[in-house]
Amino acid sequence: QVQLVESGGGSVQTGGSLRLSCVLSGFTSDYYAIGWFRQAPGKEREGVSCISSNDPTTYYVDAVKGRFTFSRDGVKDTVTLQMNNLTPEDTATYYCAVKVGFFSKSGIICHHFSDMTYWGKGTLVTVSS
Repeated sequence: QVQLVESGGGSVQTGGSLRLSCVLSGFTSDYYAIGWFRQAPGKEREGVSCISSNDPTTYYVDAVKGRFTFSRDGVKDTVTLQMNNLTPEDTATYYCAVKVGFFSKSGIICHHFSDMTYWGKGTLVTVSS
């Protein structure tokens, strides 16, 4: 059984940093895409950063470029999202999700994520001014 478990959320002030982690257990597919997504109160869920097994690049949405870094530890089956210089606009519940399949571009699932294969339950990030 595949499980995704996020951790690392919390409350910080503007300009602070947080490091989110997502442990993927039971996941063995060679072709996949993994993404970090967020949903702010009253807003739709949006993609934040994504990778795929077939694209060496990492995709970031414009709002987080230069501030967030997505990395993966393949040995530990853990993905992390380092978030720096946080602003109140980053306040949201953050989710990691996986879709099994071949994706030539990492950014695909960041914009088309209605049918992700697995989702975590999320971790809340609150940034105060």
